[in-house]
Amino acid sequence: MKKLIAVAALLFGGSALAADELHLFNWNDYIAPETVARFEASCRCKVVQDYFSDNEELVAKLAAGAKGYDVLVPTSNYILGMAKANMIQPLDKALLPNLKNVMPAYLNTPFDPANKFSAPYAMSITMIGYNEAKIKELGVPVESWATIFDPSILQKIKGKVTVLDSQGELMAAALKYLGYSVNERDPKKWQEAKSVILKAKPYWAAFNASSYIPKLASGEIWLVHGYSLDIYQADLRAQESKQKFRVRHALPKEGAVLALDAMVVAKNAPRKDLAHKFINFMLDGQNSADLTNLMGSGNPNDAAQRHIKPEIKAMKAVFPDAAIAAKLEQLKDMSAKERRALNRIWTEIKAK
Repeated sequence: MKKLIAVAALLFGGSALAADELHLFNWNDYIAPETVARFEASCRCKVVQDYFSDNEELVAKLAAGAKGYDVLVPTSNYILGMAKANMIQPLDKALLPNLKNVMPAYLNTPFDPANKFSAPYAMSITMIGYNEAKIKELGVPVESWATIFDPSILQKIKGKVTVLDSQGELMAAALKYLGYSVNERDPKKWQEAKSVILKAKPYWAAFNASSYIPKLASGEIWLVHGYSLDIYQADLRAQESKQKFRVRHALPKEGAVLALDAMVVAKNAPRKDLAHKFINFMLDGQNSADLTNLMGSGNPNDAAQRHIKPEIKAMKAVFPDAAIAAKLEQLKDMSAKERRALNRIWTEIKAK
């Protein structure tokens, strides 16, 4: 029998352990190594991770035929579109008893009625992160999206600013700066937002959604348009490396995007069983709390709340109060026509 197993492993080009692998396609820096190790011990399997830095990247890779993933972590506004495109499959709720831990406000939403396809994972707010010492020294205001769009402000920090390499997020910030909803669909207002972005672009160092955490933590970059949990992690890294500055959050007065990310099972998941075990594991209160305590994410899991560090629960950038929450919007899905129009605008922005 041992010889047969060995021969089979050679024939399929892998080891016997390959059958016990969970393939996770997740955002960069969106799960703690300690949590991964604990799940691997509980399931006696190995977690193989791949990363994306924007929902468009995730969808494009799947549309191009990428296979082999078990669990994906898209933002809520992409879920129904992915379902229509046959990229994901319905959840087996009988295998997810911990789904009951999710706060009712984040279940049965228009993004996924009855949570047929998704289980809420974590939340983040798109905001400004900055090097406190340098920004104070230069007298740069951070209470408005003008910080990343107004050339008169940007000239003080030219070449030290990055913005997310995400058409949805950057257009949303520009729309908010102009006083519009992040879900504005008027083509004329989209052109206004494009103009704002192009005027600011010469002052930015880069479009960056994948490596701005270490750049902000090291002092190479002074200010970013980024996700709240990434800004939190940049501050931790700055402290660990004994930098002489702190990295701080700033929520623009005009408002911002709130993203609810969720776990889904890929349509052709090789290990549907392990996928459900992983989702249920991450919905456990302690495991969900670890995501917040170690990574700085917002948390829609009610059972996690008692395990979250008080100092993190007190951070309004992670857990917004009612006044801040009133200024936040979730991005809505777009029609195919709207997406094509936005893709054209994004191509023009990147080309100029």
